[in-house]
Amino acid sequence: MTEIRHIVFDIGKVLVHYDPDIPFSRLIPDPAERKWFFDNVCTSAWNIEQDRGRTWEEAEALLIAEHPDHEQNIRNFRRHWHEMVPHAYDDSVALMERLIDAGHDVTLLTNWAADTFVEARGRFPFLDRPRGITVSGEIRLIKPDRAIFDHHARSFGLEPAASLFIDDSQKNVDGARAAGWQAVLFTDAATLRSDLKAFGIVA
Repeated sequence: MTEIRHIVFDIGKVLVHYDPDIPFSRLIPDPAERKWFFDNVCTSAWNIEQDRGRTWEEAEALLIAEHPDHEQNIRNFRRHWHEMVPHAYDDSVALMERLIDAGHDVTLLTNWAADTFVEARGRFPFLDRPRGITVSGEIRLIKPDRAIFDHHARSFGLEPAASLFIDDSQKNVDGARAAGWQAVLFTDAATLRSDLKAFGIVA
C-alpha cells in the first residue's frame, strides 16, 4: 500500500451538517406532502445541477415553469438554504485540524453550489484552514465523475495513489478509487480516526 501523503476531505455530512428537512418540516409540515415535494419537485437530481454550476435563477425558472403551483416552496429552497446547514461536526473538524497541526497535507473537495459555498465559508472559518478547496460549482465538475478528482490532483499537486479521500457517499468513494485514489466511507469521527490509523496516520 502506498504511503498516504495527502488527505482530502469532503465537507457536507463530513464536516458540516446538511439537511433540507430542517426548514421544510416547517414550510411543508405534512410528511407525505414534503416527501412528494422532494421526490418530484426539488429533487436531488435538480439540486446537483446547482453543484455543477447552474445558477439558482435558472434552476428556479425551470421548476416554476413545470410546477407553477409550487413557486413559493421552489424559491424557499434557496431562500432558506442557510437553515439546512445549521452546524459543523465538531469532532470531525477537530480531527481535521489535528491533522493539519501535525503537518499533514489536507485539502477539501466538495460538491457545492458556488454562491452558497461563499456563504458557508463565511460561517465556518475552519474551511480556510486546509491548503485549498475544490468547489464543484466553481469548476462545473461534480463527484463522482473522474474529471473532478483529476482536476483536484492537478490543482494541488497530489499523487492519486498517495491521496486518501474521505466522503459520506459510497458512490463518491468509488469514484475516487476509480480515479486511482485511496478512499474511505465516512460514518463518524471515531470510525474515521480508526480508518486513518489503519493507514498509519495518527490524529
